[in-house]
Amino acid sequence: MSTQIIKYLTVFFSSSVKFFLGPVEGLALGLSWIETASLTAGGMMFSVILFTYFGKFLKEKVVTKIFKKKKLFTPAHRRNVRLWKIYGIYGVAFLTPLLLTPIGGTLLATSFGEKRFNILIWMLASAIFWGIIFTTFVFKAEDFLRRVGILS
Repeated sequence: MSTQIIKYLTVFFSSSVKFFLGPVEGLALGLSWIETASLTAGGMMFSVILFTYFGKFLKEKVVTKIFKKKKLFTPAHRRNVRLWKIYGIYGVAFLTPLLLTPIGGTLLATSFGEKRFNILIWMLASAIFWGIIFTTFVFKAEDFLRRVGILS
């Protein structure tokens, strides 16, 4: 397999789990700005699509078998309910790359019964917006990141 494809897959799948990793890895691996921003947004959308269509199945068949049942009324759960009641899908999509993970934001939206189409559209808008912002920030901060040892 080509080393370039491995670089692409690294950025893509890292962004599907934790959005901010994509731009940092893209820069560290020597990818261009457009490659990094595109793969970062694409990685988030991979998780969004996967968990929008298969989230319920994964939660019922996989998560409940692996993890013991958690308390229903936790501070994190209350925060998520409050976030949803105040902002709905727009706020959840906007905050997913910042505060939530692509998986967490998608599961939150699906658990409140949001329509799949709305989840996909608003998460795509968020992924493109934040992909551009984060990638630009990381690429502009390259010298600083190299000085503090985050990049070699």
